[in-house]
Amino acid sequence: MTEPSSPRPVPGPPRPAAPSPTEPVPAEQEHPAGDRFAELEQRPVAEHVAVFEAEHGRLQRELGTIDQL
Repeated sequence: MTEPSSPRPVPGPPRPAAPSPTEPVPAEQEHPAGDRFAELEQRPVAEHVAVFEAEHGRLQRELGTIDQL
């Protein structure tokens, strides 16, 4: 006789649908990275890499906290 398998996690409620590409995103729902890149055009091009690397590192840390199924 086999042992019962461990219970699987129950999925949560569905996520709200993303706005279509033609719909403008309301200011209160803008991605937080928008603030990090807002003044990128005024910075010297040599600083752009550091800004993108910092954001990439932040995203890796944030996404690394997502539980694996």
